[in-house]
Amino acid sequence: MGSSPSLTVPRRRPGSLASASGLSFAILGSRGYPSTYGGYETLVRYLAPYMLEAGHSVTVYCRDLPEHGERVWWEDGVRCVATRGIETTQLSTLSFGASASAHAAFNRHDAVLILNIANGYWMPMLRAARVPFAVNTDGLEWKRAKWSRLGKAVFRVGASFSARLAPELVCDSRALGDIWQEQFGRRSTFIPYGGEVLEDLGSERIRDLGLSKRGYLLSVARLVPENNVELTLDAIERLGTSAPMAVVVGSANFDNPIVERLEALQDEGRVLWLGHVSDQDLLHELWHNAAVYVHGHSVGGTNPALLQALGAGAPTLALDTVFNREVLATSDHLYAHDADALAGRITEVFGSRDTQRSLIEHGRSVVSKRYSWDDVCRDYTDLLVQLAHARVA
Repeated sequence: MGSSPSLTVPRRRPGSLASASGLSFAILGSRGYPSTYGGYETLVRYLAPYMLEAGHSVTVYCRDLPEHGERVWWEDGVRCVATRGIETTQLSTLSFGASASAHAAFNRHDAVLILNIANGYWMPMLRAARVPFAVNTDGLEWKRAKWSRLGKAVFRVGASFSARLAPELVCDSRALGDIWQEQFGRRSTFIPYGGEVLEDLGSERIRDLGLSKRGYLLSVARLVPENNVELTLDAIERLGTSAPMAVVVGSANFDNPIVERLEALQDEGRVLWLGHVSDQDLLHELWHNAAVYVHGHSVGGTNPALLQALGAGAPTLALDTVFNREVLATSDHLYAHDADALAGRITEVFGSRDTQRSLIEHGRSVVSKRYSWDDVCRDYTDLLVQLAHARVA
């Protein structure tokens, strides 16, 4: 969409253990640095500069080569290494994870942060090289409907390997940690994703799209079943002519019947479907000016898009799951998995500026008090420092 994404990351103050210097850390399992692709990439975009400022060297393993074609390069002090892999839906995570794990093991970093449980298959390489590592477990990947039966099995086995082999597991929500304890018998460290409270975002870009402040409903999600975009569309259709204009941000990288439905609703003038939007400034402005943001994610822990929406000042309604309830800590923001119930909540929020204001204030308070990037980056850095010192000892 239009202009380039904003990748500016504020400078951070290092925390307690993070003040130790001279350690070599690596991060593998994301698409690279800097990137705006998804939650992993957002974490890396904040964490890598933080660890640099704390005095450590940082390597981020990447999938894509830069324009100059070199496989090793530096971005703002971060060492980027592009390893080889097979860029397909089914094989990319496993193949890039294998090559990155082999490179990290050979280079013997002081500690490694692994993103994505599918990389559990390659953890024996790091253990053989005596390289300590922590694994971010993310969500319940083996429950995502987009994967085939084989794909789900691959992630489930990867989770099992991670539970058996990882020196430390990191879960981004306490509820997710409970699931890992129950299903795999492993305790984990709780470190959530982070968010920022953003003010004065303006409305110039949404006006260019023909939208007005507080004049539309917003959905931001990949078009996969577990994100329940179809439930939102069902609610809109229940409302008929009284439904607000709906803006949908998201795409699918596989055949999906919801695409035809979105195209039909767009032809009727009821939906503006923007597809995938990588421009973070535009996304923030869409959240900031929405009358109601409907968040339907159901599989996973602390969702990055939910925190972004709250921090940008979106009046947010979230599907009532154990994960969303943990983040929001109040039923005021929640809706049941029922199209009629959601339609009623949309009408309630869309028609009341007082309700919108209340949801905005609570959401921003949640982000500032419990999900600051300073705290998240400090906790990850402290954990990696502890792992590195434990190996030395």
